[in-house]
This record gives sequence, C-alpha cells and structure tokens, in this order.
Amino acid sequence: MPTVSIITPSYDCSNYISNTIDSVLFQTFTDWEMIVVDDCSSDNSVSVINSYMEKDSRIRLIQLKENSGAAIARNTAIEVAQGRYIAFLDSDDLWEPEKLAIQLSFMQRNDIAFSFSAYHKINEEAVDIGTVSVPENVSYHQLLKCCVIGCLTAMYDTNKIGKVYMPLIRKRQDFGLWLRILKKCGIAYGIAQPLAKYRVRKDSISSNKLKAALYNWKLYREVENLNLFQALYYFSHYAISGVLRIIR
Repeated sequence: MPTVSIITPSYDCSNYISNTIDSVLFQTFTDWEMIVVDDCSSDNSVSVINSYMEKDSRIRLIQLKENSGAAIARNTAIEVAQGRYIAFLDSDDLWEPEKLAIQLSFMQRNDIAFSFSAYHKINEEAVDIGTVSVPENVSYHQLLKCCVIGCLTAMYDTNKIGKVYMPLIRKRQDFGLWLRILKKCGIAYGIAQPLAKYRVRKDSISSNKLKAALYNWKLYREVENLNLFQALYYFSHYAISGVLRIIR
C-alpha cells in the first residue's frame, strides 16, 4: 500500500500533462501512487499518460466512458485510492520536488488531518507570475469567507477522517470538499513555504471572475444549504477579498 495517493483529473491537457507527471516523478518522497482519470479527452492525453505508465507502475490511468466533469473524475480516483493520504494535483499544475516530503513531515510531526501550502502562480509558458501565501490555519466558517486552500496543495489523512468525496457539482467542487473535510476535523493547517505551481490559463474557469462568483454562490445555497442571509454574509466577504486580491 502506498503512503500517498495522488488524484489527477485530466481533460485535453496533452500540452501540460508530461510536465505534471514529471513533477511527481521528481519527488524526493517516493512511496506514492498517481491515479490519473481521463475525462474523455479529445487530444492525445491518453497516449502520453500510457507512455508514462509503461515506465512506472506507480502511475495508473482510468478512462471515463463519458465526459463527466472534474468532481466525478476526482471521486473515481479517490474511490480506488489505496494510500493513507489523499493529495491533489491537476493535469496542468506542478509540484516542487520536496512537496510530499515536507508536507508529510509537517502533518505527521504535528498530528494533523488536513493541510495545505502556499504556491507559486505561473502562466501558460511556465513563467512565474506571483506567489499565493496562506494563513497558519483556517476553520470551516473562515473558509466560507474566502477559499484560501489551493487544490494542488491540499492533502488529508484518511486514517483520521476516512475518505471524503467532492460534491457532484461542475465547478468549485474542491472548495466544497474542503468544507466537508473541515466539518470532520475542525481546522486545516497551512505551510508558509510554496510547494507547488498553479498554472493560470486563459480558458480556465478561475480566469472568469463573474462565473467563479456565480458558482461560489451556488455552493453556498445548494451544497452548504446556507439560508439567504448567511449566504449574503459569506458572499460579501468572498467578493471583498476578491477585490482586494485584484488591487494589490
């Protein structure tokens, strides 16, 4: 049984998936499995992933029969994951070589169930365009105000809280998962050192601020079942934090 299961949804990422897998292969901590779930890519992503599978048995590929979205892709991987720790890495993002080693040591040394870290932002050409810092810790109610957990840095311990799955929504499912986990463990702990690189793409949902805000609102109302006044309260904090990020 591997110590860490790495969850990677993939859709039409043949331009980036090699670099993503390489960043896992370069990890100084080596007791992991990488479960890539392809969501019916129309490019040659599958052939690229297969070429890596032939060289390294720690890499697994699951192909969905129909395009189902990132939530189902990630949940499919979580379901078959054998590792104690569940970590997330999308098919266009990257990890620093010591990401797993540093994060596992941090969690085990401090008896932590759920952690995340700071990360760099890169553009489509992998040029560094900034760094996202994180707080020392965050609770459920704090996270509702502003999602400070980058998916590519999150890791949770199934021995402490069991397997937790993403809500079946098309977008913001990672935010929904963090909220579910926090209902179980109370606090997520941040690592100040940047351990990953998030690729900012022009065609990503996160690049469209208006759409992202809409999905955030739907998460409050339809997944977390907040009443109108609660949703307005947390959404106002979310909107203000978004404005502050733009003007800084």
